[in-house]
Parts: sequence; structure tokens; C-alpha cells
Amino acid sequence: MTLPEGLNTVWVVLAAAMIVFMEGGFSLLEAGLVRTKNAVNVTMKIFVDLTFGALAYYAVGLGLMFGADHFGWFGWALPSGVTGPEGVPNAAYALFQIAFAMAVASIVSGAVAERMKFSAYIVVTMLVCGLIYPLSGHWIWSSGGWLSRLGMEDFAGSAAIHAMGGFSALALAAVLGPRRQRFGSDGEVNVFAPSNIPLASAGAFILWFGWFGFNAGSTLNALDVRLPMIALHTFLAASAGGAAAILVSMARFKVSDPSMAINGSLAGLVAITAGCAFVGTGASVVIGAVAGALVVWATGWVDRMKVDDPVGAVAVHGFGGLWGTVAVGLFDVRQGILTTGDAHLLLVQGLGAAVAAVWGFAAMFGIGALLDKIMGLRVAPDLEEQGLDLAFHGIPAYNELERFTNWPEGSEHGAAEDPEPVKSVLGMGMEPAPFDRG
Repeated sequence: MTLPEGLNTVWVVLAAAMIVFMEGGFSLLEAGLVRTKNAVNVTMKIFVDLTFGALAYYAVGLGLMFGADHFGWFGWALPSGVTGPEGVPNAAYALFQIAFAMAVASIVSGAVAERMKFSAYIVVTMLVCGLIYPLSGHWIWSSGGWLSRLGMEDFAGSAAIHAMGGFSALALAAVLGPRRQRFGSDGEVNVFAPSNIPLASAGAFILWFGWFGFNAGSTLNALDVRLPMIALHTFLAASAGGAAAILVSMARFKVSDPSMAINGSLAGLVAITAGCAFVGTGASVVIGAVAGALVVWATGWVDRMKVDDPVGAVAVHGFGGLWGTVAVGLFDVRQGILTTGDAHLLLVQGLGAAVAAVWGFAAMFGIGALLDKIMGLRVAPDLEEQGLDLAFHGIPAYNELERFTNWPEGSEHGAAEDPEPVKSVLGMGMEPAPFDRG
């Protein structure tokens, strides 16, 4: 191995580790945005992505995605036969691609939080990582894929990962139906307050950090002269996305909504992922800002469609991914319509974005409907009311909260004086754990 090849290998392995660390960000983000009684469940679903999803992708998905091409639609090879570019050993390349696949599953995880059977989620994750993502990923990223041959540009996955994953999440959330009492009979949207905004913020900060591995790592080359600019564009787009979401939420809601600030920054990251290596610095700010404003509108649109997405995954990843993919056709410094006047790339990018979204939605809707008939996707109403932490995992997220139920009547913290916190944090009648883990 030459010195450049060694440097590339180290860089790809480190970047893969950063992307794997993003799963911790997904876990904290989702745990903070759902209700307390479901925080353990969303964390366990991230473990499913890291285990079942990773193994399914390595065993099947990697070969479908990067194996010898068959008519531009799918490939096939054993994992050992998938070789990395830039002199990167196939083991390092496989690790990097596994990390990407897990991220797709984690997008779906948030949108179906608080009402899906844990066993059904395992099956869905394996199908996402082993089949749905690899097929469309092959079209976009394999050298023989039909969208790749058309000239589509998706540097790190605004379409292949985020738009596809976001619209897969939309489909599965639609099949599942909304959480109980989420939408009123007269059409109003009932807000379920997040359990812990600081926790969700910490998750967003970890995702932001890991995104440098996501985007800059996609060079697969530690000596690529574009690497620092890619990292800068990634950061600026996230900043612009968060700033735009804060300003729009202040204008619309008269408060700076923290969930919009979080999702606006993440939408900026999603949107710049396709073009971080192809656009200028000013364009990266514009792309991020539009994504941040778009996430506020898209969140409302999802609610009006009566689709329940507890963490805003569809708005962030689905719509942010669509915008970011199309934006490459606008701002690409070599082929963009605004920089060269040539519309060809814009048309290709629009086609690629639409294909990724439609494929993700259609494939997941069909699989979701089939699995619903075979094994059932949704938990029983009483389990949903109790919370999935105790139902599926036998332990609540915050054991100290059980003490609220045991205060003696008439004490300074007695139930007669302070009933609402008990009702809100313990999930409207959820029984305490049958044993004390404190």
C-alpha cells in the first residue's frame, strides 16, 4: 500500500466512524422529541439499525448496490467482491457504505415513533437496508446505474439517502396512521410536547458533527483538494438553515420554536449533501437557507395531510433532500443553469429527485401494507397509551420519575397538590414498573 492509499484508508475509516456516531445523534434527537414513555423504544430502534440493518446491508444490499451491473437497474457481488475507489481497500469501503445504509433506516425510525411494533420495525429495517435503499442507490451511484449514466450528481446522498428515506418514512407513517388523539375530529392538530428539547438539541449537534464525515468523507480521498471546501459548505448550509427556520418561526408563530431551529439546521445539512462538492460558497448558504424555511412549511403540510411524523423526518429529509438535489442543477459551478445557462443538468437532477422520492414512497407503502396484513404493524391501543418502553423493553427511560407516584398524600409533593406532572410524564395512567431499578 502506498502512502496516499494508506492516508485514504485512514480517512475513510475515520469518516465511517463519524457517520456511525451519528446514530447516537439520531437516538438523542428522537428520544428528546417523543414523549417520555417512548424514549427507550426509539433508542432501541436505533440499535436495530446498527445491528439488523447493518448486517442486512452487508449480506445483501452492498452487492446489489455496487456489484457488477445488470442493465443499469441492479448489480450483484459478494461483499468481498465490492472494491473501493481511490485505492481504498474493499473492507474500508464496505464499512463506509454500511454507515450510510444505517442512516437511511434511522430516517424512517423517527417518523413511525410511538406506535409501531418493535418486531415489525426489525423486518422493515432489514428490507430498507437490504433491498429498497440498495436498488435506488445503484441507479444513482453505481457507474452503470441508469441515473448515473444520465449524469446525475448526488455527491453524498441528498437523493439516494435523504429524499428516498424521507418519502419512505412518509409512506410507512401513512400506513401506520397517526398516534391516538393526534388529530381531532374537526381537523385540528393536537400538539404532543417533546419530552426533552436539550436532549434533542444534543442529538442535533452530534448529527451536525458527524455530517463532516458524511460529506467530506465521501471524497474517499484524504488528499482531495475539495475536502476543506466541502466541510465549509456543509457547515454554512447548516447555519443558514437554522437561521432561516428561526426567523420564519418567529414571523409565523411569534416565538423562536426550538424544534424548528433543530430541524432547520438538519434540513440545511440534508440539502447541501448533494452539491457540497459542486457549488460555490454563496450557493451553499442559499441552499441551506431555503431548506430551513422549507422545513417550516413542509411540517405544516405533513400535518394537513393528517400524517403523523413525531420528529419531522419527512420535512427534514424528504423535502430537504428533494430541494438539495434540484439545487445542484441550479448552482453547479460547471453545469448549473444559473452559472452556465444550460438546463440539461437541472432536468436530470429533477428526474433523479423525483425517482428517488417516488421509489421510496411506493416501495415502502407496498411493503408496509403487506407486512400489516401478515404480522400487523401497529401496537394495540392500550399499549400505545401505556407507552412502548414498558410494553416492549420492560423499563422506563427515567426511573426516578416513578417516585412521583409513591409520594404520601398530603406531603409537599402530594398528588392532590401536583397531579398534572404525574399524568404528563407517566403517560396518562401508565402503571409503574413492577420493580425498582433505581
